[in-house]
Amino acid sequence: MPAPTIVTAPQLVRRIGLPDSPVLIDVRTDEDAAADPRFIPGSIRRSHRDVADWAAAFAGRDAVLVCQKGLKLSQGAAAWLRHAGAAAESLEGGFEGWRDAGLPLVQPAHVPPRDTQGRTLWVTRARPKVDRIACPWLIRRFVDPSAVFLFVAPSEVAAVADRFGATPFDIEDVFWSHRGGSCTFDVMLDEFTLHTPALDRLALIVRGADTARADLAPEAAGLLAASLGLSRMHRDDLVQLDAGLALYDAFYRWARDATDETHNWPTPGKPA
Repeated sequence: MPAPTIVTAPQLVRRIGLPDSPVLIDVRTDEDAAADPRFIPGSIRRSHRDVADWAAAFAGRDAVLVCQKGLKLSQGAAAWLRHAGAAAESLEGGFEGWRDAGLPLVQPAHVPPRDTQGRTLWVTRARPKVDRIACPWLIRRFVDPSAVFLFVAPSEVAAVADRFGATPFDIEDVFWSHRGGSCTFDVMLDEFTLHTPALDRLALIVRGADTARADLAPEAAGLLAASLGLSRMHRDDLVQLDAGLALYDAFYRWARDATDETHNWPTPGKPA
């Protein structure tokens, strides 16, 4: 049994993608990270060398530290974070154990450059409906928890991207957009190599809702209805984004854990 300050890969993979996921901190050496630059979904990079300087920023939070093999670097950094007031664990087996178990790893080739605060910056059209909420959800939960999203007039997306160094998405003629019958959410799963059974199931629903193909999944019509309703409830796109994140959290948990569950009222065998 692992020590109380160590989390196993099967335990951690169940927590990734949830709104209360621990902050994942990758403290592999630069050499190890360069040899395999992929990263565990949602993790951020920090150096173990200056952990005393950044540990306090995670006080009061749950954290999991990841190094190459789950030994001295992650355990030492986790101890520092606990000293600073975080509930910190290290990942058993580290990056190698996670990789060798065939668990999801994000391909960083197309992850945008980060700003001075370590955040990726994205821009898209205002008044989001489906893809423009689904993609931020995917990014926040699996790629960059601190990602910033700018919603602007459709005619200004390209100019804002240029002037502010933001990455445009879900508009025509950009990298992050529809391709053939795939919506932008599908493209992000492909490019980030984030295919899992739950995310693929969710992608089918998003694609059906976003491309007027409700026949792809029974839940697609419901997602579209909820998305349109949220758009009319909230005038502020960022408030709508926050509400939409909760919607996708619920769809993701259903896709991962509850697809076999059915409603059972009235009780079988009794009259309605």
